[in-house]
Amino acid sequence: MPKPPIIHATRDIEHSRFLRAEQVDLEFSNGERRTYERMKPGGLGAVIIVPMLDAETVLLVREYGVGLDRYELGLPKGRLDQDETAEQGANRELKEEVGYGARKLKILHNLSLSPSYMTHMAHVVLAQELYPERLPGDEPEELEVVPWKLAELHTLVARDDVTEGRSIAALFMAREYLAGRMQLS
Repeated sequence: MPKPPIIHATRDIEHSRFLRAEQVDLEFSNGERRTYERMKPGGLGAVIIVPMLDAETVLLVREYGVGLDRYELGLPKGRLDQDETAEQGANRELKEEVGYGARKLKILHNLSLSPSYMTHMAHVVLAQELYPERLPGDEPEELEVVPWKLAELHTLVARDDVTEGRSIAALFMAREYLAGRMQLS
């Protein structure tokens, strides 16, 4: 594995209310120098939750995505609050978006969004032993909850309204973990 490049400097660049970016001056192990741009680190992290209603059924949510200007079917997710563990954040988001809490929460892995220019990572959390409980959330409308059989994952990912890569990856991770084919480190 190559040695990571040396960061010589970082500088803020113009940004919008929504996006904060910086330039990063790098020197690679072969002496080559480049300036990259990346989104500035921020926030406390995020979670993407795989809520299992039973051993075979995952609960998905249909939510509007302004980036694509349409409704997408995927997993519940959200940012962590101050002093909140990934498990606590996952349980809170689950209650807000799906109307269930979980007695059993397990971090399966972390997923990056776009490592070429983002530092963002999300914890993939498997939620089991669900019980009904709702907390008020920050969504502008109630989300539709859609049960789906993990055995039918191949038909889910073929749908036009299922395109969010983290949801797809997390569903496959959960399926493999539950089948005993994925070992956690």
